[in-house]
Amino acid sequence: MTCFICKSGSYIPGKVTVKLERDSAIVLIKEVPAEVCDTCANYLLSQQTSKTVLAIAKQRFDSGTELEVIKLLAA
Repeated sequence: MTCFICKSGSYIPGKVTVKLERDSAIVLIKEVPAEVCDTCANYLLSQQTSKTVLAIAKQRFDSGTELEVIKLLAA
């Protein structure tokens, strides 16, 4: 599939770090499986991965974290 951003790259399987912010809090989730553009590094997450990442971030934000770095464990 051609990249939606750069229009010249192709998506390949890889892993990315996802940064999510709420107010002044930041959660970084590392090693997230994604389809990554081989030219510009834009990435796409599957629906299930997106749900997982958002659930983790919500839990951390709700617990009052200001900054947290998490390595996603493969299911």
